Amino acid sequence: MGFFPCSVKVLTVRLLTREAFAPFGDVIDLDGAQHFPINEGTTERYHDLANVDVCDQGGRPLINVFRGRPRRLPFEVKMVERHPLGSQAFIPLDQRPYAVIVAQGAEPHPDGLRAFITRGWQGVNYAKGVWHHPLIALEAVSDFVVVDRGGEGHNLQEQVLSQPVWLTQEALSAAQ
Repeated sequence: MGFFPCSVKVLTVRLLTREAFAPFGDVIDLDGAQHFPINEGTTERYHDLANVDVCDQGGRPLINVFRGRPRRLPFEVKMVERHPLGSQAFIPLDQRPYAVIVAQGAEPHPDGLRAFITRGWQGVNYAKGVWHHPLIALEAVSDFVVVDRGGEGHNLQEQVLSQPVWLTQEALSAAQ
């Protein structure tokens, strides 16, 4: 990291847990989830893993697949986005860790950003109105089922940060 000027902010990364992510939405994870057998005992149902909130202004749930190309590290975080009319869930189809960057409040500030690394199988559900960085795949092209809102109304706001911050391999490695 010696090539960064002193004034550059590097994100601290934490391992994704339900407790740490709760202010921003839900962690979609089978560990600790309510579950029970169905279909004559041939299937285990992991129940109610995220609060899908997409009905504002007549919205409806959409199910999509996003294919993310891996970001090269170090990665400069310059902007965040939010969806004021609905939640947005990312459920990985690959067993690869990915990075999650979020912020609370009406206006995102670089000092208020929080960064997480997933264990690969964990998904996230950004609560309605939570600032987050677009998908950050890390190791290889990665596929995600994404549940979000369709319908009328403007459901995307983007905000350029007043100062960029950096996501580094060292910070990701330290969190794992």
